[in-house]
Amino acid sequence: MYDGIVQDLIDEFGRLPGIGPKSAQRITFHILQTPSFDVSRLSLLLGDLRERVRFCEICGNVSEQDRCSICRDSRRDTALICVVEDAKDVSSIERTREFRGLYHVLGGAISPIAGVGPDDLRITQLMQRLADGTVQEVILATNPNLEGEATATYLSRLLHTLEIRVTRLASGLPVGGDLEYADEVTLGRAFEGRRAV
Repeated sequence: MYDGIVQDLIDEFGRLPGIGPKSAQRITFHILQTPSFDVSRLSLLLGDLRERVRFCEICGNVSEQDRCSICRDSRRDTALICVVEDAKDVSSIERTREFRGLYHVLGGAISPIAGVGPDDLRITQLMQRLADGTVQEVILATNPNLEGEATATYLSRLLHTLEIRVTRLASGLPVGGDLEYADEVTLGRAFEGRRAV
């Protein structure tokens, strides 16, 4: 649609997850039309990201050191491990300020359609972390979709052999939602997870 570098940049932004053709075009033109936009800083940060950021050797979270800030924090409860699919899930849970344990990032979810099996995830590392008997509870916080459910089911069966409490995050109706718009699975889980008031 556009010539040369403009279209190349639109195409490159369009390859990013969650960025469609229109968003890629808007980002490109924002950079092009905003004189104060610091392109060299963006370029430097992207380069630094590749060079300096790695995954924590313990939990798999993103970090600029061998161990992430959560694994280095002595105030965290080492008896609790929350298992998540991706490093970005750690940030979501941390924003709630409700969880003070440690994390384990799987690096994805079981998805036969995408060719991702248990051996492609950081399950072996999880089992190694659980071997010393320090952990008393594993919270499965995978996404409430088909892949996340398959992963949680696989892990719960695997962890059943250990003497560790295995729990799953509750799921159900969102605050402000209407019953008429809830799907059957969500409504069913809301009934299963009901509590006394």
